[in-house]
This record gives sequence, C-alpha cells and structure tokens, in this order.
Amino acid sequence: MGCSIAVELCRAEYHVLVLDKGPAAGAGSTSSSSAIVRFNYSTLDAVMTAWESKHLWQHWDELVGNTDESGLARFHETGALILGSEGDERTARLVELFDRACVPYEHLDGDELARRYAALDAHRYGPPRALDDERFWNDASGRLEAYLTPEAGFVDDPQLAAHNLMVAARERGARFSFGQEVTAVLRGNGRVGGVGLKDGSKLSSRVVVNAAGPFSAKVNSLAGVLSDSAVLKTRALRQEVHVLPGPEAFGLGSGGTVVMDADLGTYFRPHLGGTILVGGLEPECDPLVWVDDPDDFDPNPSIETWEAQTYRLARRLPDLGVPAHPRGLAALYDVTADWLPVYDRTSLEGFFVAVGTSGNQFKNAPMVGRFLSALIVAWDNGQDHDREPVRLMCEFTGNEVNLGHYSRLRSPADSTHSVLG
Repeated sequence: MGCSIAVELCRAEYHVLVLDKGPAAGAGSTSSSSAIVRFNYSTLDAVMTAWESKHLWQHWDELVGNTDESGLARFHETGALILGSEGDERTARLVELFDRACVPYEHLDGDELARRYAALDAHRYGPPRALDDERFWNDASGRLEAYLTPEAGFVDDPQLAAHNLMVAARERGARFSFGQEVTAVLRGNGRVGGVGLKDGSKLSSRVVVNAAGPFSAKVNSLAGVLSDSAVLKTRALRQEVHVLPGPEAFGLGSGGTVVMDADLGTYFRPHLGGTILVGGLEPECDPLVWVDDPDDFDPNPSIETWEAQTYRLARRLPDLGVPAHPRGLAALYDVTADWLPVYDRTSLEGFFVAVGTSGNQFKNAPMVGRFLSALIVAWDNGQDHDREPVRLMCEFTGNEVNLGHYSRLRSPADSTHSVLG
C-alpha cells in the first residue's frame, strides 16, 4: 500500500519519503498474502475497485515500468469459482453487484460444475464444522452450484510486486528509509507536523499517510485520531495459509482455478510448482485469533489449523495428498470493525489513513495509491471530503468510485466478514 501511494503521490508532484519499520518493501504482511485477485465484495464501490484493479494488474509493466532488475510480478488469470447453494441471498446480491459494475460472470449448476471441474467434489457438506465435530464427516446433502468469474486470478509474487512499486516510486523521486520505527506523530494547531523516530530524530511534513498494516492502530493512536470513529480502531488478526501438493488435474494451466468455498469454510488456488495454497474464510466454528502486540506473535503454522484447513480441502479435492507435517506460514492482517478498509483524511489536518487493508486488499493496491493521491490533492485544493466526497473515474472500466464509501465516518457496512486472499 505504501509503495503504491508513493508512486501516485510522485506522479502528482509531491516530495515523498517512505518510512518502514521492516527491512524491505513488502517484507511484512504483503509477503504472506495469497495475492488473489477477485471481485466478490458486498458493496458496489468495493466491487468496482477490485474490477478496475484487475485491469491495472494486467497492465503492470505500464504501471511500474520495466526498470526493476528483479523482474516483474505476474498476474495469472485462472478464473475464480464462488461455490454456493441455490437461493443464497448473499450470492443473489453479489450477482446484482456484478451486473451493476459490468463484471463478467457465468452461472454453473451442479452438473456443469462437475463437468468442467472434475477434480472438485461438487457436493454440499456445509455448513463448515470444526474437525472435532462428529458432523464434519456427514455425508453430502446435495449438490453445489457456482458462479465463475473468468477474469479473476492471482499475482504470483506479492513481495516482488511491492518491490516493483518501490522501484517505480524511486524512479519518480521518492526516497525510502527502512528499519525506521515511528514513535511519535508531531502536531500543532490542529495540524500534523511530521513524525518522530525511535532514534530521536524528527522529520517535518505537512502531510503524513498511515499505511502501517498491522501496526496502523499504533500509529493512529500516536496521531490521536482513534476517537474519530470505530472503524479507525483496527486490530491485528493472525491468519494461516498452508501449502500442499496439488492434484495434477487441478494444477496451474491444467484446470486449476481460485475457489471460494463457503460451504466448507476455505479458499484455495493453484500455485507454481504443482502446489496449492489454502486458507480459511473465518467460519463461525473457527475462533478468531486477535493479537494485541504485532511484534509478538507465532509466525509458524499450528497443527490444529493445518488439520482443519487441509481436511476441509481434501473433502473438496478427493485426490489431494495431505502431508504429515504442516507447511505454510502465519501472518497478521489489519482489520476494521466492519472488515472494510478506510481510505480517508482524519480530524488531524494533513493526516491521512490507508488502514484495515491487509488480507482482502492486496488486489486493490494499484487503486489504493490513486485513492490516496486523489484525496490529498482534493484536500490541498480545499475540498472537504467529509461533506463533498471525492469521486474517482476508473481508467479501464469506466466506473466511478465514490471514495466516501471508504470514509472513517461511514456506518459500519454489512460486509462479507472475511479477509480472503
């Protein structure tokens, strides 16, 4: 997020310095992302944002240039299946949003789903159960249907994508300083004045953007803006993603696709080297693991979560081989009260936020840079975003996103309650 914002602010002719507590661009939560590019969100502006972002990923070389000696991240268009049951209200709402945003999709009934994706068991087993629940092993109770969005997919190297953006920002004049921990947000006369660092130094700036991921709540606290609204009180959520050898019939380029399986409570996708990534959809049977201190959490996968996710996946992919030991990782994602991000100004003049982004917003990183740039330019021109929300026209899709949708002052949205991908 920070690298994307830096690129767009440089394009708007701002002088940009990016401070990162970590050792490199994208070395935190970004490097652990499943990097899924999908369009199924519960609000129209969110769907339009993801749909436009997909086109920016497709034009990645034009967006970042070809100056990164490390190479460029690549978007793989595998399509995405949204599994569901007939008559599901949430799915009906989603299809309506697809129509309004002009996102292509196709409905697959149970027979067509089984025909096209023979590696999948298309039966209904849900709702999701804990592994120690005897009902986990119940027989199927019918067939699933699905909606296919053929232009969805994933980015193969999320940390490389962040590096690409960093190089692009540097080419446009941005400076980056790693290993720098912000310990104070300077202020005076109701305006931001810069930041203070752990080494005691102070940096002056009339604009500060908080894009600190799981540490965003700490930075917002330093700025004294937590009282602005409930959605600025973000929390760090521990999540696990596991890697397994995938069935040959579900490999990249041989029938594998992104799958969002609410019936069993998982999502999964093919990856390079014949493997599959699998994560959870936060079903009610799985306790959420909130972390108070982002500097103190276990980054290793747990046996309990590994078993739950892989056994659920094995029901959907009967030919899956499940290794005896976990292979994967855990990371922290930055979550708001309604699980939707905040891209906005704050009550502290000049202090902007791009928070609540981790997990379900990686795909939108190219647009987030444009959002924050548009907000800051509008603020500089005297526009009161709280009263007159900034609107951004999408370059490729022609949709118009109302950035008021991401306001800190919004009423908590009825979201999908998932940081999927």
